[in-house]
Amino acid sequence: MRLFKINKTLSAVCDYVSTRSGFKHVATLLYNGREIDTAKARYQNRTWERYKYETVLKGLSDSKELDEKEQKQFKKAIKKFQ
Repeated sequence: MRLFKINKTLSAVCDYVSTRSGFKHVATLLYNGREIDTAKARYQNRTWERYKYETVLKGLSDSKELDEKEQKQFKKAIKKFQ
């Protein structure tokens, strides 16, 4: 499990889960510690991501639960995680 801190109120918790046919990444978007959205990506043997959890973090950055300003902050923050 890995925590990505976006700002004082926003963060994302990402985890790796084994499945019958491979694995998946699951990310949960937290606002003041409260879950507001999730994103999942399933893989059969490996990912081609530049950094771990890239796909699910990008999915959360487009969340309808965030306003435009928060979406921009999120996208800017995940570029630093590369």
